[in-house]
Amino acid sequence: MTATWIAVLATAAGCYALKLDGLTVPQSLLNHPLARRFAELVPVALLAALAAVQTFASGQSLHADPAQLAGMGAAVAALLARAPFLAVIVAAAGTAAAARALGLG
Repeated sequence: MTATWIAVLATAAGCYALKLDGLTVPQSLLNHPLARRFAELVPVALLAALAAVQTFASGQSLHADPAQLAGMGAAVAALLARAPFLAVIVAAAGTAAAARALGLG
């Protein structure tokens, strides 16, 4: 077994243990307003950070791909218009594809 597979199995075991720990948290702690607010906001922050990294980073360097920026702008506009999630994805992908077709990316 290679070191890579050992790392994969250790990570899987760690994720399973973390999930199991989450199931053993007392209900009184989960009902605390601060814990509830934290649980609501952390996924949004992580998703925003992931989107920013995927849009502006390539390996160890930063770059600005015009097609990706146009797609991100279309997604933001669709979100501000309260469009359904699928419409946001279609708008972003369509805008990025159109920008690439026009030679912007």
